[in-house]
Amino acid sequence: MEIQKSKITFGEVAVAIGESGGDIVATDVIHSAKDSAIRDITVHIPDDSNSRLLDRLSSLDGLKVINVSDRTFLVHLGGKIEIQARMPVKNREDLSHVYTPGVAKVCKAIHQDENKAFSLTIKRNTVAIISDGTAVLGLGDIGPFAAMPVMEGKAMLFKQLAGVDAFPICLQTKDTEEIIRTVKNMSPGFGGINLEDISSPRCFEIEERLKRELDIPVFHDDQHGTAVVMLAGLLNALKIVGKRMEDIKVVVVGIGAAGVACSKMMLAAGVSNLIAVDRQGAIAAGEEYANPMWQWLADHSNPYRSKGSLSEVLEDADVFVGLSGPGVLKVEDLKKMARDPIVFAMANPEPEIEPEAAEPYVRVMATGRSDYPNQINNVLCFPGIFRGALECRARTINERMKLAAAEAIASTVGAEELNEQYIIPSVFHEEVVVKVRAAVIQAAIETGVARRIPRDFR
Repeated sequence: MEIQKSKITFGEVAVAIGESGGDIVATDVIHSAKDSAIRDITVHIPDDSNSRLLDRLSSLDGLKVINVSDRTFLVHLGGKIEIQARMPVKNREDLSHVYTPGVAKVCKAIHQDENKAFSLTIKRNTVAIISDGTAVLGLGDIGPFAAMPVMEGKAMLFKQLAGVDAFPICLQTKDTEEIIRTVKNMSPGFGGINLEDISSPRCFEIEERLKRELDIPVFHDDQHGTAVVMLAGLLNALKIVGKRMEDIKVVVVGIGAAGVACSKMMLAAGVSNLIAVDRQGAIAAGEEYANPMWQWLADHSNPYRSKGSLSEVLEDADVFVGLSGPGVLKVEDLKKMARDPIVFAMANPEPEIEPEAAEPYVRVMATGRSDYPNQINNVLCFPGIFRGALECRARTINERMKLAAAEAIASTVGAEELNEQYIIPSVFHEEVVVKVRAAVIQAAIETGVARRIPRDFR
C-alpha cells in the first residue's frame, strides 16, 4: 500500500486494520520518499472479515491499496503437486533403458504376465483420487474444476504421510455408468482407487460396482474413512466411561454416505441397539424407503423398532453420532441421554451442537473441527489403509481391514494418555500410519485378499 505522509500515518493505518479484525504479522518498507512510502503489510484476518478490511482501508484519505494477495491462494499457484522422475536421463544409454528400445522387453514381460505391472510400473504405489465434484467438503456440488484443489491437497497428504503416489482425477460427468466405465478404463495404471466427494446415493452404487468389477482396492473415503476414525474414537471413549460396545444404545443422525458407513461400522463392531434418524424420524423395519441403503438400515438396525424424532429416540442413549448440520442437537436432548453420554457432533464446518453448550452435560465430546479437542479426521485413516493395501497387493479393502485400521488408530493413544480431551491421536502422530499399515496387511492376509506377503510378515 502507498501512504501519503502528509495525510495519514502508518499508526492510523495499523489502528484501522486492528479495528477491522486484522492482526499485523509483518511490515516491510518497499520504497520511501519525502512525501510517500510504499509498505508491504502481512495481516492475519478471518476470511469473513476480508471485505470489511479492504473497504475500511479504501476509505482512508491518503492511502492507496496497490495489491492484495492471499497466502492460501499463493500456495495454490500452478497447483500443489508435480511429477518427478526417479532417475535422471543424462545420455543416450540412459534413454535407451527408460524408453526405446530397452523399454520394449519390459512391455513384453508385462504382456506375458500382467501381474508384473505391480513390480515394473508405478501401479505398485499409485492411487487415483476420483471425484465428480458433487459433494465437496461443506461446499456441495461445485463441479470438477473447483473440486481439483481439494483432490490435490489429498494427494499431498498421501505422499507426505504414507509415501503413496496419488493423482487427482476430476471427471466432468455425473452419470453413474460413465463414471464407472471411466474408472475401469483407467485402472491399469493404478494400484488403488480412492473415491472422493461424490454425492449420495450415487456414491454407493459406484463404489459397489467398482469393487465387484475391479481387482484392486476401491475405497470411498467420505464413507469409510469417516467411519474408521469415528470408530477409533468411540473405542477409546467407551474405555473412559466404562461401557461395552454390545451394551450401548447409539443414535445416528444424518443418514448420507458417511452416516450409513458409520452405522454399518458400529454394527460390525458389535453395537446391537443402533437407531438411524433422518428428517422424518427414526428409520425402522416395516417402512418402505426409496434409498436402498436406508432400507438396509431399516432391516439391520433399530431392533426395538423405535419411532419418533431425534429428541424422542435419544432418551437413554449412550452415544450420539451426528453427520448432519448445525443446531440439530439441543441441550434439552443431552439431558435425556444415559449416564456419561458420548457425543460425536461431526458436521462441518458447524457441529450439531456447540461444544461450549454441550460441555456441562457430556462426558466425551468429539467434532470434525481442528480447533476443538478430539477431531474426527479422515487423514488418520486413508494414508495408512492404502499403504498397507498396496504393499500386500490387496484385491479389496474389506470390513475386517477397516475394523483393524480403527483398532490400530485407537491403540496409538496409550492408557496413560487417554482422557476426555484426548481419545484420538493427532493427524501428525508418527505411529498412526505405521500401525494402520501393519493392521491392514495382517487383516488382508487373514481374510485371504492379499496377493503378496510383505517381507516383515513372512
